[in-house]
Amino acid sequence: MPLRERFPIFRQRAYINSCSYGALSVDVREAYLHYLADRDAYGAHWEFWVSQLEMVRTMLADFFSVNADELTVTSSLSDGLNSLAANLDFSGKRNQVVLTDFDFPTTAQIWRAQERRGAECVQVAAASDGKTIPLENFIRCIDESTLIASLPHVCYRNGARLDLQPIIAHARQQGALVFLDCYQSVGTMRLNLAALDVDFAAGGMLKYLLASAGAGFLFSKKKHLDRFTPTSSGWFAQADINAMDGDHNKPADNARKLESGTPNVPNLYAVIAGLRLVNAVGLDVIEQAITDLTGLIKRRALEQGYCLGMPEQRAGHGAMVTLQTSDMYPLVSSLCREGVITSCRDNKLRISPHFYNNEDDIEQLFAGLNKHRQLLRLAD
Repeated sequence: MPLRERFPIFRQRAYINSCSYGALSVDVREAYLHYLADRDAYGAHWEFWVSQLEMVRTMLADFFSVNADELTVTSSLSDGLNSLAANLDFSGKRNQVVLTDFDFPTTAQIWRAQERRGAECVQVAAASDGKTIPLENFIRCIDESTLIASLPHVCYRNGARLDLQPIIAHARQQGALVFLDCYQSVGTMRLNLAALDVDFAAGGMLKYLLASAGAGFLFSKKKHLDRFTPTSSGWFAQADINAMDGDHNKPADNARKLESGTPNVPNLYAVIAGLRLVNAVGLDVIEQAITDLTGLIKRRALEQGYCLGMPEQRAGHGAMVTLQTSDMYPLVSSLCREGVITSCRDNKLRISPHFYNNEDDIEQLFAGLNKHRQLLRLAD
Protein backbone atom coordinates (compact mmCIF):
# COMPACT_ATOMS: atom_id res chain seq x y z
CA MET A 1 0.00 0.00 0.00
CA PRO A 2 1.42 3.46 -0.89
CA LEU A 3 2.57 5.32 2.19
CA ARG A 4 0.02 8.14 2.16
CA GLU A 5 -2.83 5.69 1.64
CA ARG A 6 -1.97 4.13 5.00
CA PHE A 7 -3.65 7.19 6.55
CA PRO A 8 -7.37 7.13 5.64
CA ILE A 9 -8.04 10.70 6.80
CA PHE A 10 -6.43 12.00 3.61
CA ARG A 11 -9.27 10.56 1.56
CA GLN A 12 -11.41 13.42 2.80
CA ARG A 13 -9.23 16.04 4.51
CA ALA A 14 -5.85 17.73 4.41
CA TYR A 15 -4.62 16.89 7.89
CA ILE A 16 -1.75 19.18 8.94
CA ASN A 17 -2.06 18.94 12.71
CA SER A 18 0.52 16.41 13.89
CA CYS A 19 1.61 18.72 16.71
CA SER A 20 -1.76 17.90 18.31
CA TYR A 21 -2.18 14.27 17.26
CA GLY A 22 -0.58 12.18 14.55
CA ALA A 23 -2.84 10.94 11.78
CA LEU A 24 -4.28 7.46 12.38
CA SER A 25 -2.67 4.79 10.20
CA VAL A 26 -4.12 1.48 9.13
CA ASP A 27 -1.15 -0.05 10.97
CA VAL A 28 -2.21 1.35 14.33
CA ARG A 29 -5.86 0.53 13.67
CA GLU A 30 -4.87 -3.08 12.91
CA ALA A 31 -2.74 -3.17 16.05
CA TYR A 32 -5.80 -2.38 18.16
CA LEU A 33 -7.74 -5.10 16.33
CA HIS A 34 -4.87 -7.48 17.08
CA TYR A 35 -5.26 -6.65 20.77
CA LEU A 36 -9.00 -7.35 20.62
CA ALA A 37 -8.37 -10.61 18.76
CA ASP A 38 -5.93 -11.65 21.50
CA ARG A 39 -8.58 -10.90 24.10
CA ASP A 40 -11.04 -13.10 22.22
CA ALA A 41 -8.50 -15.88 21.80
CA TYR A 42 -6.79 -15.86 25.20
CA GLY A 43 -8.76 -13.68 27.58
CA ALA A 44 -5.67 -12.86 29.63
CA HIS A 45 -2.40 -12.97 27.70
CA TRP A 46 -0.05 -11.68 30.38
CA GLU A 47 3.25 -13.20 29.27
CA PHE A 48 2.81 -11.76 25.80
CA TRP A 49 1.70 -8.39 27.16
CA VAL A 50 4.80 -8.15 29.34
CA SER A 51 6.91 -9.00 26.29
CA GLN A 52 5.17 -6.17 24.41
CA LEU A 53 6.08 -3.76 27.20
CA GLU A 54 9.72 -4.80 26.96
CA MET A 55 9.60 -4.53 23.17
CA VAL A 56 8.45 -0.93 23.51
CA ARG A 57 11.32 -0.25 25.91
CA THR A 58 13.85 -1.83 23.54
CA MET A 59 12.52 0.03 20.50
CA LEU A 60 12.67 3.34 22.36
CA ALA A 61 16.23 2.60 23.48
CA ASP A 62 17.26 2.05 19.86
CA PHE A 63 15.35 5.17 18.84
CA PHE A 64 17.23 7.36 21.34
CA SER A 65 20.61 5.55 21.27
CA VAL A 66 20.47 4.81 25.01
CA ASN A 67 20.29 1.73 27.20
CA ALA A 68 16.89 0.07 27.67
CA ASP A 69 17.51 0.02 31.43
CA GLU A 70 17.36 3.84 31.36
CA LEU A 71 13.81 3.99 29.95
CA THR A 72 10.57 4.06 31.90
CA VAL A 73 7.41 3.36 29.91
CA THR A 74 4.77 5.77 31.20
CA SER A 75 1.16 6.68 30.55
CA SER A 76 2.03 10.30 29.66
CA LEU A 77 4.74 12.92 29.94
CA SER A 78 3.03 14.13 33.13
CA ASP A 79 3.29 10.63 34.60
CA GLY A 80 7.02 10.44 33.89
CA LEU A 81 7.82 13.96 35.05
CA ASN A 82 5.87 13.51 38.28
CA SER A 83 7.94 10.40 39.01
CA LEU A 84 11.13 12.30 38.34
CA ALA A 85 10.18 15.37 40.38
CA ALA A 86 9.13 13.24 43.35
CA ASN A 87 12.61 11.70 43.49
CA LEU A 88 14.53 14.98 43.52
CA ASP A 89 15.65 16.56 46.80
CA PHE A 90 14.89 20.28 47.11
CA SER A 91 15.91 20.60 50.76
CA GLY A 92 19.45 21.85 50.18
CA LYS A 93 20.98 25.08 48.91
CA ARG A 94 20.74 23.79 45.34
CA ASN A 95 16.95 23.84 45.12
CA GLN A 96 16.18 25.95 42.07
CA VAL A 97 14.15 24.72 39.08
CA VAL A 98 14.60 26.77 35.91
CA LEU A 99 11.50 26.94 33.70
CA THR A 100 10.90 28.92 30.50
CA ASP A 101 8.21 31.01 28.87
CA PHE A 102 7.98 28.21 26.27
CA ASP A 103 7.02 25.42 28.70
CA PHE A 104 3.88 23.40 28.16
CA PRO A 105 1.59 24.02 31.15
CA THR A 106 1.93 20.50 32.55
CA THR A 107 5.70 20.78 33.00
CA ALA A 108 5.44 24.15 34.71
CA GLN A 109 2.55 22.94 36.88
CA ILE A 110 4.46 19.85 38.01
CA TRP A 111 7.61 21.82 38.85
CA ARG A 112 5.62 24.50 40.69
CA ALA A 113 3.90 21.77 42.68
CA GLN A 114 7.35 21.01 44.13
CA GLU A 115 7.52 24.45 45.76
CA ARG A 116 5.81 22.98 48.83
CA ARG A 117 8.78 20.58 49.02
CA GLY A 118 11.30 23.42 48.94
CA ALA A 119 11.76 24.03 45.21
CA GLU A 120 12.31 27.57 44.01
CA CYS A 121 11.02 28.08 40.46
CA VAL A 122 12.66 30.65 38.19
CA GLN A 123 11.27 31.37 34.72
CA VAL A 124 13.47 32.26 31.74
CA ALA A 125 11.84 35.04 29.72
CA ALA A 126 11.36 35.01 25.97
CA ALA A 127 12.54 37.86 23.77
CA SER A 128 10.21 40.83 23.34
CA ASP A 129 8.80 39.43 20.09
CA GLY A 130 7.97 36.13 21.83
CA LYS A 131 9.66 34.09 19.09
CA THR A 132 12.92 33.12 20.79
CA ILE A 133 14.58 32.81 24.17
CA PRO A 134 18.06 34.38 23.99
CA LEU A 135 20.93 32.31 25.38
CA GLU A 136 21.91 35.16 27.73
CA ASN A 137 18.54 34.79 29.48
CA PHE A 138 19.39 31.17 30.30
CA ILE A 139 22.87 32.16 31.44
CA ARG A 140 21.39 34.71 33.85
CA CYS A 141 18.98 32.18 35.37
CA ILE A 142 20.99 28.95 35.56
CA ASP A 143 23.54 29.29 38.36
CA GLU A 144 25.09 27.44 41.31
CA SER A 145 21.71 27.24 43.06
CA THR A 146 20.03 25.49 40.11
CA LEU A 147 19.17 21.86 40.76
CA ILE A 148 17.58 21.23 37.36
CA ALA A 149 16.91 23.17 34.16
CA SER A 150 13.70 22.14 32.36
CA LEU A 151 14.03 22.71 28.61
CA PRO A 152 11.20 22.44 26.04
CA HIS A 153 12.95 21.42 22.80
CA VAL A 154 10.16 22.86 20.63
CA CYS A 155 7.56 25.28 21.98
CA TYR A 156 4.02 23.93 21.73
CA ARG A 157 2.55 27.42 21.20
CA ASN A 158 4.65 28.82 18.41
CA GLY A 159 6.97 26.06 17.14
CA ALA A 160 10.20 27.83 18.19
CA ARG A 161 13.11 25.43 18.73
CA LEU A 162 15.78 25.90 21.38
CA ASP A 163 19.45 25.61 20.47
CA LEU A 164 20.13 23.04 23.16
CA GLN A 165 23.89 22.57 23.13
CA PRO A 166 25.03 25.94 24.55
CA ILE A 167 22.26 25.86 27.17
CA ILE A 168 23.22 22.35 28.28
CA ALA A 169 26.92 23.30 28.29
CA HIS A 170 26.19 26.24 30.60
CA ALA A 171 24.05 24.06 32.88
CA ARG A 172 26.93 21.59 33.13
CA GLN A 173 29.35 24.39 34.06
CA GLN A 174 27.01 25.36 36.89
CA GLY A 175 26.59 21.74 38.08
CA ALA A 176 22.87 21.66 37.21
CA LEU A 177 20.82 18.74 35.94
CA VAL A 178 18.96 18.99 32.62
CA PHE A 179 15.47 17.74 31.80
CA LEU A 180 14.35 17.79 28.15
CA ASP A 181 10.70 17.93 27.10
CA CYS A 182 10.98 16.50 23.59
CA TYR A 183 7.26 15.87 22.97
CA GLN A 184 7.15 18.27 19.99
CA SER A 185 10.39 17.04 18.42
CA VAL A 186 10.53 13.27 18.88
CA GLY A 187 9.71 11.55 15.59
CA THR A 188 10.64 14.58 13.48
CA MET A 189 14.44 14.33 13.77
CA ARG A 190 17.18 12.15 15.19
CA LEU A 191 17.45 12.55 18.96
CA ASN A 192 20.53 10.91 20.42
CA LEU A 193 19.90 11.52 24.09
CA ALA A 194 23.29 10.18 25.10
CA ALA A 195 25.07 12.59 22.74
CA LEU A 196 22.90 15.50 23.86
CA ASP A 197 24.08 14.81 27.42
CA VAL A 198 20.71 15.43 29.06
CA ASP A 199 20.06 13.80 32.42
CA PHE A 200 16.36 13.20 31.80
CA ALA A 201 13.95 13.43 28.89
CA ALA A 202 10.25 12.73 28.46
CA GLY A 203 7.57 12.75 25.80
CA GLY A 204 4.60 10.87 24.47
CA MET A 205 3.57 8.71 21.55
CA LEU A 206 0.48 10.43 20.20
CA LYS A 207 2.04 13.10 17.96
CA TYR A 208 4.85 12.41 15.49
CA LEU A 209 5.35 8.84 16.75
CA LEU A 210 1.87 8.08 15.38
CA ALA A 211 0.49 5.95 18.21
CA SER A 212 -2.06 7.09 20.75
CA ALA A 213 -2.72 9.00 23.93
CA GLY A 214 -2.07 6.98 27.07
CA ALA A 215 1.56 6.09 26.32
CA GLY A 216 4.80 7.95 26.99
CA PHE A 217 8.39 7.57 28.11
CA LEU A 218 10.90 8.90 30.61
CA PHE A 219 14.65 8.62 30.04
CA SER A 220 16.89 8.81 33.12
CA LYS A 221 20.66 8.42 33.14
CA LYS A 222 21.56 5.32 35.09
CA LYS A 223 23.72 7.20 37.59
CA HIS A 224 20.63 9.10 38.74
CA LEU A 225 18.46 6.00 38.89
CA ASP A 226 20.92 4.40 41.27
CA ARG A 227 20.17 7.22 43.76
CA PHE A 228 16.38 7.11 43.40
CA THR A 229 14.30 5.28 45.99
CA PRO A 230 10.69 5.83 44.85
CA THR A 231 7.91 6.02 47.40
CA SER A 232 5.38 5.62 44.60
CA SER A 233 5.46 2.02 43.44
CA GLY A 234 3.48 -0.96 42.17
CA TRP A 235 3.86 -4.49 40.91
CA PHE A 236 5.40 -3.49 37.57
CA ALA A 237 8.04 -1.48 39.44
CA GLN A 238 9.33 -4.56 41.24
CA ALA A 239 12.53 -6.40 40.44
CA ASP A 240 10.41 -9.51 39.85
CA ILE A 241 6.89 -8.65 38.74
CA ASN A 242 5.90 -12.30 39.18
CA ALA A 243 6.97 -12.51 42.83
CA MET A 244 3.57 -11.31 44.10
CA ASP A 245 5.27 -10.52 47.41
CA GLY A 246 3.00 -8.25 49.43
CA ASP A 247 5.33 -8.36 52.44
CA HIS A 248 8.14 -6.40 50.80
CA ASN A 249 8.80 -3.63 48.28
CA LYS A 250 11.77 -4.65 46.16
CA PRO A 251 11.98 -2.18 43.27
CA ALA A 252 13.87 -2.95 40.08
CA ASP A 253 17.45 -1.69 39.84
CA ASN A 254 16.74 0.08 36.55
CA ALA A 255 14.22 2.56 35.12
CA ARG A 256 11.34 0.15 35.75
CA LYS A 257 11.50 1.24 39.38
CA LEU A 258 9.67 4.41 38.26
CA GLU A 259 6.75 2.46 36.81
CA SER A 260 3.80 1.37 38.92
CA GLY A 261 0.78 -0.78 38.09
CA THR A 262 -0.58 -2.54 35.04
CA PRO A 263 0.50 -0.76 31.85
CA ASN A 264 -1.90 0.47 29.20
CA VAL A 265 -1.88 -2.83 27.33
CA PRO A 266 -3.90 -1.84 24.21
CA ASN A 267 -1.58 1.12 23.64
CA LEU A 268 1.50 -1.11 23.72
CA TYR A 269 0.22 -2.66 20.49
CA ALA A 270 -0.35 0.82 19.03
CA VAL A 271 3.07 2.14 20.10
CA ILE A 272 4.88 -0.76 18.46
CA ALA A 273 2.93 -0.24 15.24
CA GLY A 274 3.62 3.50 15.25
CA LEU A 275 7.34 3.10 15.95
CA ARG A 276 7.67 0.45 13.26
CA LEU A 277 6.07 2.79 10.75
CA VAL A 278 8.34 5.70 11.69
CA ASN A 279 11.39 3.42 11.52
CA ALA A 280 10.30 2.05 8.14
CA VAL A 281 10.10 5.55 6.69
CA GLY A 282 13.37 6.58 8.38
CA LEU A 283 14.13 9.65 10.48
CA ASP A 284 16.41 11.17 7.85
CA VAL A 285 13.65 10.91 5.24
CA ILE A 286 11.12 12.31 7.72
CA GLU A 287 13.32 15.26 8.69
CA GLN A 288 13.93 16.16 5.04
CA ALA A 289 10.23 15.91 4.20
CA ILE A 290 9.37 18.19 7.12
CA THR A 291 12.10 20.64 6.12
CA ASP A 292 10.76 20.80 2.56
CA LEU A 293 7.12 21.22 3.63
CA THR A 294 7.74 23.79 6.35
CA GLY A 295 9.96 25.69 3.92
CA LEU A 296 7.15 25.74 1.37
CA ILE A 297 4.63 26.92 3.98
CA LYS A 298 6.90 29.75 5.11
CA ARG A 299 7.57 30.93 1.56
CA ARG A 300 3.90 30.90 0.62
CA ALA A 301 2.93 32.67 3.85
CA LEU A 302 5.45 35.46 3.37
CA GLU A 303 4.44 35.88 -0.28
CA GLN A 304 0.86 36.39 0.88
CA GLY A 305 1.91 38.95 3.47
CA TYR A 306 1.11 36.77 6.48
CA CYS A 307 3.13 37.14 9.70
CA LEU A 308 5.12 34.18 11.02
CA GLY A 309 4.80 33.39 14.71
CA MET A 310 8.19 31.69 15.02
CA PRO A 311 11.74 32.25 13.69
CA GLU A 312 11.98 31.98 9.91
CA GLN A 313 15.30 30.12 9.89
CA ARG A 314 14.93 26.33 9.71
CA ALA A 315 17.17 25.76 12.74
CA GLY A 316 14.95 28.10 14.76
CA HIS A 317 11.77 26.04 14.63
CA GLY A 318 10.54 22.47 14.74
CA ALA A 319 8.01 20.67 12.55
CA MET A 320 5.51 23.45 13.22
CA VAL A 321 4.94 26.69 11.35
CA THR A 322 2.77 29.27 13.11
CA LEU A 323 0.96 32.23 11.62
CA GLN A 324 -0.23 35.18 13.68
CA THR A 325 -3.99 35.60 13.61
CA SER A 326 -6.53 38.26 14.46
CA ASP A 327 -9.02 35.61 15.64
CA MET A 328 -7.64 32.10 15.91
CA TYR A 329 -10.69 29.96 16.75
CA PRO A 330 -12.85 31.16 13.84
CA LEU A 331 -9.86 30.63 11.53
CA VAL A 332 -9.37 27.01 12.63
CA SER A 333 -13.11 26.39 12.26
CA SER A 334 -13.21 28.04 8.82
CA LEU A 335 -10.26 25.94 7.61
CA CYS A 336 -11.97 22.81 8.91
CA ARG A 337 -15.01 23.62 6.78
CA GLU A 338 -12.62 23.89 3.84
CA GLY A 339 -11.37 20.39 4.61
CA VAL A 340 -8.09 21.48 6.25
CA ILE A 341 -7.31 20.40 9.83
CA THR A 342 -5.02 22.66 11.87
CA SER A 343 -4.98 23.91 15.47
CA CYS A 344 -4.15 27.07 17.39
CA ARG A 345 -2.54 28.45 20.53
CA ASP A 346 -1.69 31.92 21.79
CA ASN A 347 -3.51 33.65 18.89
CA LYS A 348 -1.41 31.70 16.38
CA LEU A 349 -2.45 29.14 13.78
CA ARG A 350 -0.40 25.96 14.16
CA ILE A 351 0.46 24.10 10.93
CA SER A 352 2.44 20.92 11.55
CA PRO A 353 3.21 18.66 8.58
CA HIS A 354 4.63 15.16 8.80
CA PHE A 355 6.04 12.79 6.19
CA TYR A 356 2.54 11.85 5.03
CA ASN A 357 1.73 15.38 3.87
CA ASN A 358 2.38 16.66 0.35
CA GLU A 359 2.23 19.85 -1.69
CA ASP A 360 -1.45 19.29 -2.49
CA ASP A 361 -2.20 19.64 1.22
CA ILE A 362 -0.31 22.92 1.29
CA GLU A 363 -2.20 24.17 -1.77
CA GLN A 364 -5.50 23.33 -0.06
CA LEU A 365 -4.30 25.06 3.11
CA PHE A 366 -3.47 28.30 1.31
CA ALA A 367 -6.68 28.26 -0.65
CA GLY A 368 -8.44 28.27 2.71
CA LEU A 369 -6.13 30.87 4.24
CA ASN A 370 -6.55 33.24 1.31
CA LYS A 371 -10.31 32.84 1.47
CA HIS A 372 -10.27 33.81 5.16
CA ARG A 373 -7.30 36.17 5.19
CA GLN A 374 -9.26 38.71 7.26
CA LEU A 375 -8.66 36.36 10.22
CA LEU A 376 -4.88 36.57 9.81
CA ARG A 377 -2.47 39.30 10.80
CA LEU A 378 -0.91 40.93 7.75
CA ALA A 379 2.53 42.44 7.46
CA ASP A 380 2.71 46.25 7.49
